[in-house]
Amino acid sequence: MIDNSNSDNDLGFIQKIFLVFLSLFLVALLFFSRSGFKATAILNQLAKNSLEPDIALSNGKPTVFEFYADWCEACKEMAPDMVNAEKLNSNKIDIVLLNVDNSRWFDLIDKYDISGIPQLTFFDDKGKFKGFSLGVRKYSELNEIFIALINNSELPSFTKFSNSSQLISKENSEKLPNNIIRSEGPRYHS
Repeated sequence: MIDNSNSDNDLGFIQKIFLVFLSLFLVALLFFSRSGFKATAILNQLAKNSLEPDIALSNGKPTVFEFYADWCEACKEMAPDMVNAEKLNSNKIDIVLLNVDNSRWFDLIDKYDISGIPQLTFFDDKGKFKGFSLGVRKYSELNEIFIALINNSELPSFTKFSNSSQLISKENSEKLPNNIIRSEGPRYHS
């Protein structure tokens, strides 16, 4: 004979509390991770729409290489501002995203001595290196940089750095030994 008592079908008080907390935790996790998914999607969109580096450097437009990684929180933070600045200047400048975890770009990572991410590397309309910026740049800073590249003028210098970023132009990069700043590599964050 089967016993259909309610005591076996009912959840205990502790089980109910556990399920409530588990539900709240999952809702909070989805809420807070939603922006992370969006930023990763933006990075993927930018990367998908990027030209090949050699084409961008030879098409007569100023070019910005952004070295990034999908796991990089600073890269995700900068992604919406990069998209907006690119939209404003879309026909005047090329943005090329290069994922540091993709072995396809290891030669460019070595060539431009990428020591951290996000790193923006700047080229004039003839494909000549003009400078680079290491770290997060906000929309207004990106727009200033893009305008300077488009007008073939000196890159701006910022008195406040975003996340300890540096903007290195060709003028002050000549003060560096062999124009190289070395560290462990783009995948090492401290």
